[in-house]
Amino acid sequence: MERQAVPQLRRRLGRADLRAVPEARRALRELLRHWGKPERSEIAELLTSELVTNALVHTDDDAELTATVSERGLRVEVRDRVARLPRQRAPEPDESTHGRGLVLVQSLADAWGVRSHDVGKSVWFELGAGAA
Repeated sequence: MERQAVPQLRRRLGRADLRAVPEARRALRELLRHWGKPERSEIAELLTSELVTNALVHTDDDAELTATVSERGLRVEVRDRVARLPRQRAPEPDESTHGRGLVLVQSLADAWGVRSHDVGKSVWFELGAGAA
């Protein structure tokens, strides 16, 4: 019996190119059409935007976005070449949007984390297929 390919998105993100954020959201939206979980798609897009933005703003290098849909759910990973781990910090007291990215990821993802590599790190999140 032939195995069915797992829907996957892979994008290289150019150094400091914030145009990659809406492009990543569009590509993810296209991938999520295969998932059949529209109620989770908005959360997935938001969290992907946060990870992509963090990689492009807080590192001075390219990054790579990988998103995979399986029967278990969605896994999104953004890998960069900077070893410095992200810091989860309290949002700034004024009405600034800085400092909220990882708080959102922690609050909305079913699981998330950071994995170190020989060169750089990956920040990832998962949304389970059964959760609503």
